[in-house]
Amino acid sequence: MNALAATSRNFKQAAKLLGLDSKLEKSLLIPFREIKVECTIPKDDGTLASYVGFRVQHDNARGPMKGGIRYHHEVDPDEVNALAQLMTWKTAVANIPYGGAKGGIGCSPGDLSISELERLTRVFTQKIHDLIGIHTDVPAPDMGTNSQTMAWILDEYSKFHGYSPAVVTGKPVDLGGSLGRDAATGRGVLFATEALLAEHGKGIAGQRFVIQGFGNVGSWAAQLISEAGGKVIAISDVTGAVKNSNGLDIAKLMKHSSENRGIKGFDGGDAIDPRSLLTEECDVLIPAALGGVINKDNANEIKAKYIIEAANHPTDPEADEASTSDSIWQTNTPTATKCTICLKCSLSEFLLQILSKKGVLILPDILANSGGVTVSYFEWVQNIQGFMWDEEKVNNELKTYMTRGFRDVKEMCRSHHCDLRMGAFTLGVNRVARATVLRGWEA
Repeated sequence: MNALAATSRNFKQAAKLLGLDSKLEKSLLIPFREIKVECTIPKDDGTLASYVGFRVQHDNARGPMKGGIRYHHEVDPDEVNALAQLMTWKTAVANIPYGGAKGGIGCSPGDLSISELERLTRVFTQKIHDLIGIHTDVPAPDMGTNSQTMAWILDEYSKFHGYSPAVVTGKPVDLGGSLGRDAATGRGVLFATEALLAEHGKGIAGQRFVIQGFGNVGSWAAQLISEAGGKVIAISDVTGAVKNSNGLDIAKLMKHSSENRGIKGFDGGDAIDPRSLLTEECDVLIPAALGGVINKDNANEIKAKYIIEAANHPTDPEADEASTSDSIWQTNTPTATKCTICLKCSLSEFLLQILSKKGVLILPDILANSGGVTVSYFEWVQNIQGFMWDEEKVNNELKTYMTRGFRDVKEMCRSHHCDLRMGAFTLGVNRVARATVLRGWEA
């Protein structure tokens, strides 16, 4: 199941639980605007190269549209649409005044020089500058982009509209970026994990963690979890995977990764097959890389008790979709009838799938990895106010938002007798639907 089909499927299930009007449901699903542009640049060798750029603006009922821009060779319209839709529900779950958007360019950033990346970014900005803005659509970094990319977008946009630091977030601090932004998604993962474990009388300390991905999110999550007393026993990235049952030295691994452009060859543990990492025995599994990595082919082998989705859409619905009778927070709910054709079921007959049978609890991406967009919101607020927060305030506010988000999701689980994923989707969809109706939507 591709990302767009899976995301739409989760939305439709949430809409059924909420009893949304069919016309409103359709309206919420259709993007506000889809943009596709050609970006032609001169390469360093004098030849011309063309790339296709996308920006999907999904919904603005709750505020300016918000979402990252990724540079990756697999960027396509379906992926960007799915991620834009997820951002709509994610910002609503986090309860920040944004809608959802996403963008990307189909390219391999590792094959481009810094000057080529700058030219590509500036051309892309030239093509979309009149469709983004401080109160319209606010981009941010994503896979293959970083604070430098945002600095180029800011500079190019400002040539047309005057100096506008709030037009992007995830900027360098010297250009109005927020302290604590680099660590925000990983720190949000820590806070979300703490909230989930606390529900079961546990804490980070003493738990065994496996993390797939050692980029910005995975490395910060690993570092912060280790500092909190958690034992990170296995990690992978694109170069390989390493395991140490006694716990990896994360500081040493980060130094090795920085110096060697990956974790391959790290001598602080045993090299393992990256494909086996997801099925390592542990307490908490954190997929922090690409989507769709947990699916019906490997779900039976998952040995973790908890999965924290630090990546976007890492779990295919066929692997984790649970019956309404399996929520750990439902109360006074009759036993639901199980069936095998979930899209044709009544609300009480969701398909009981692999991970739910194994008793694995999954904290969904639209809550677990919302720390990044939350601190992006803080950055935007600071830019508009012209007043910079210290890092302690940023981190304290982030913990408040993540903890409150978990509490709100949990309440939806109780109200609708559903699992955490549907709790998060019903929360997000309900908030967007209410805003849409309040602004004057008519059937």
